[in-house]
Amino acid sequence: MSSSFGSINTALTGLYANRRGLDVSGQNIANSTTQGYTRQRVQMQSVVGGSSAAMYARSDGLGNGVAVTDVQRLRNEFLEGRGRTEHGTSAYLNTQSSIYNSIEDVFAEPGDTALQAQFHDMWASWSDVANAPNDPAARSALLQKSATVVDNLHNAHDALGSQWEALRGQAVANAAEVNQTASAIAELNKNIVLAKASGATVNELEDQRDLHIMHLAEMVGATTSTRANGAVDVFINGGALVSQFNTRSIEISGVKRLEDQAQVGVDPALSGVQVQWADDHSATGTGGQMGAVMDSLTTVIPGMSAKLDGVAKQLADTVNAVHTGAYGLDGVTGRPFFSGDSASTIAIALDMDKPEQVGAAPSGGTFDGSVADKLSRTGSLTNGPDKAYQKMIADLGVESQTTGRRADIQGNITLQIDSARESEAGVNLDEEMTNLLTFQRGYEASSRVLTTIDSMLDQLINRTGLVGR
Repeated sequence: MSSSFGSINTALTGLYANRRGLDVSGQNIANSTTQGYTRQRVQMQSVVGGSSAAMYARSDGLGNGVAVTDVQRLRNEFLEGRGRTEHGTSAYLNTQSSIYNSIEDVFAEPGDTALQAQFHDMWASWSDVANAPNDPAARSALLQKSATVVDNLHNAHDALGSQWEALRGQAVANAAEVNQTASAIAELNKNIVLAKASGATVNELEDQRDLHIMHLAEMVGATTSTRANGAVDVFINGGALVSQFNTRSIEISGVKRLEDQAQVGVDPALSGVQVQWADDHSATGTGGQMGAVMDSLTTVIPGMSAKLDGVAKQLADTVNAVHTGAYGLDGVTGRPFFSGDSASTIAIALDMDKPEQVGAAPSGGTFDGSVADKLSRTGSLTNGPDKAYQKMIADLGVESQTTGRRADIQGNITLQIDSARESEAGVNLDEEMTNLLTFQRGYEASSRVLTTIDSMLDQLINRTGLVGR
């Protein structure tokens, strides 16, 4: 049965509950711009009065106030999982698009100083030699234009190699960052499990952990699984990176130069660059930013380098096939114009200081430039080096454009998911101001109830039974 003292307790629980609500709303407002913060809400429940049957003690059916049962973290786990997936995909495409843009910068097509323009100038120099076959100056100009083409091929190959090595260094740094983040998640798992076991609120710790997990999703496309005790396991390509309080490390292994990567599969002593587990050295796949980097290291850049080598080889073979049978001004024939068979090894086979070695005539005559005229039309051949180079650049442009468009589309999808996540977990200041007023009024009302009961008890204790006054 209820009493005046029971009513005091009921009012007191109202004070406690509304004060807790004010504290939580204040925490939400204070962290409205904090990255990764999830808004919180007080869960209140009526305290039930005695309901057990007894002979001399019966409940009047009223409750005994209110109790705060939990401070709920308003986060939709489905949207969070979807957000991690979309962020991982977006990070992969954005990184891949950036890498393609960097490769396009290597060739800088179209441009007056790009390789296609230099091809054109070289074939034009062959035409000049055909028009003035006895002029050493025209042959000297041809050698210089050809050397410029060779230098550009070397520079493009070196630039691709530098990009490859820079990306490998980035992959090593990414692996270290992943390992560090995994350790932070394992430590947070431990703190969360221990705090939950003691009945403490762990909302802020879970926010920190979710930030780390989202970072891993963007870095390597990580996925998660939540345990009953509150710990979260993190996986990379199905392998456990974080298992409750324990972690595994990843590392980058394999060759360290683009030239060596191109020989993987040819030289059995070489192993391609890959991501592997540090404990058993087994390979694992990755998504996200690191997945795009690894794809570039193993496929994209080696593929572009191989195509560039093909252009260089086709240039050397096409010109040498004609030039070897031509006679120079010195009457000598059988000399190749280019040496080497790749972008890194191609070179001018003739003496740059001896333009007379350039072959222009099918015989020993000095006024016949028919061979030079034939070589001047090499740029229009359907199977010549120009067409091979143009196809390589066109393919690069298509891949870059396609990846860029996919990245834009994925960016819009990710933005929509983030908006949905924000609507669930983000702090709405208008809503929090409404909650503040609600809890304030509730606190004032509970205080008024307590004051009223105090006045009643004062009347009962101090003024009841005073006779004669």
